[in-house]
Amino acid sequence: MKSVNRFKVVALIFCASLVALTLPLSAIAQRADKKTIVTFSQRIEIPGVGQQYLPAGKYVFKLVDSLSNRDIVQIFNEAEDHVFATILTIANYRLKATDETVMTFRERPVGQPEAIRAWFYPGANWGQEFVYPKTRAVELAKITNEPVLFIPSALGANIVAPVKTLDDPPVVALKQAPIMAVTPRGEEVEIAQVIEAPPVQTASARLPQTASMFPLIGLLGLLSLGAGLVLSVLPKRTVRARA
Repeated sequence: MKSVNRFKVVALIFCASLVALTLPLSAIAQRADKKTIVTFSQRIEIPGVGQQYLPAGKYVFKLVDSLSNRDIVQIFNEAEDHVFATILTIANYRLKATDETVMTFRERPVGQPEAIRAWFYPGANWGQEFVYPKTRAVELAKITNEPVLFIPSALGANIVAPVKTLDDPPVVALKQAPIMAVTPRGEEVEIAQVIEAPPVQTASARLPQTASMFPLIGLLGLLSLGAGLVLSVLPKRTVRARA
């Protein structure tokens, strides 16, 4: 009887552990969209039709779909009930992660709005580099004297098109769009020539470092301690053999 009771307790603890382990996994899934609230003190340029600007104000950036080395990012208003842009981005790597959001911009002449370049989530080495329609990319490359990623100009309208789901035609068109880079001289080159290849990492390595395993380790420790305590207080029974 003693071994049977202990087996039941261990089984219950095992089931409780499985339920508890789903909590940190859910938390990681919720952070996968890298939701970031950003306040701009002045208007900035984002990819779109011609020269597309966001006025000074508060915005929400979200990673809404990840496709191999390219991602789809959406920019919302603060209430998240309006999408300003659905933008194609390329995986960008930095050697040192920071504990705060980093937005990088392309240098512009004094008095002109800065053009957004990349977005890095806190604790993540991987970020998103924004891709511009070709016509504007050519202009930015000359102004900033550095290569700019681009998609065909005809797809620029898809960036600012109203969408409700990721299966809407404008989003599908962006997912399938060919991506190149243009140099300050106007030469078209493969993106591999202007974006340094990062160290080989698994997909899980691209998750924010904020999704730490320490809570999981702590949880397992507590469950193990609880199991020991339960087993130690189980009533001890002896079984007499019958002749």
